[in-house]
Amino acid sequence: MLRHTFVHLPGIGLKTERSLWQNGIHSWEFFHDEHAWMRTPFGPRKFEALRSRLEVSRERLCALDPAYFAGALAPQHLWRLFADFRQCAAFLDIETTGLGGPYDHITTAALYDGREVFYYVHGDNLDSFALDLQKYKLLITYNGSCFDLPFIRNYFGLVVDHIHIDLRYLLRSLGYGGGLKRCERSLGLDRAELNGVDGYFAVLLWREYRKTGNARALETLLAYNMADTVNLETLMVQAFNMKLSETPFHELRIPLPRPPCIPFKPDAALIDELRQNYFGVF
Repeated sequence: MLRHTFVHLPGIGLKTERSLWQNGIHSWEFFHDEHAWMRTPFGPRKFEALRSRLEVSRERLCALDPAYFAGALAPQHLWRLFADFRQCAAFLDIETTGLGGPYDHITTAALYDGREVFYYVHGDNLDSFALDLQKYKLLITYNGSCFDLPFIRNYFGLVVDHIHIDLRYLLRSLGYGGGLKRCERSLGLDRAELNGVDGYFAVLLWREYRKTGNARALETLLAYNMADTVNLETLMVQAFNMKLSETPFHELRIPLPRPPCIPFKPDAALIDELRQNYFGVF
């Protein structure tokens, strides 16, 4: 989709971009011909300026530099980066002891790069999470703008300045809201044994693990955390394809991904037990 994008160019808004598409100017390739300006609404000087900018765009795309495009695109258009920068993108989700108070901390975290799921546990390998983040240029979250990324910055003292696509706002622009789990249900994702488990339940699982050393609690928490993370890829692909339907480029649709195997299984009996024990909390 990025090669069909013109709204990152100076003086080109969404209306002008759509006009270009309607007049058969569908990709950057059109601007290869220096005489093609006669078939555009631009004069020769403006055309040449745009042509020069698109040469830079090609270079930055080949260099896998999403920051160049993100700096020129409005936030609502960042979804266009996904297909071209998927190879250097990661989906992430964290679980915490609370909403970010002075004594709250990350309990578990998960990263998924479309090939492998990585997980991290407080008191074990959580420092590796901060290091592994630096391997990626594009991060994709659900509500990460308000929660995950600020929490990570504060907790590790990191400058997390990755290009970021927040699915909360992308899906809302498509009519899907009400939280991650509701969006998943609306778009056909089933959590199976994890249905009904939410962020507060994740806090209870961590408390159970720390209080009793119950390995089943930690495994259930990791299964939940990793499901949150892995499902983001499917939601991103669905959102990307829905956004494409608003353009002339339907043929660029991406097949739905095949979810990876999550190495941890939720313990249904433990989930039921905690529900009964803390029923008054919900």
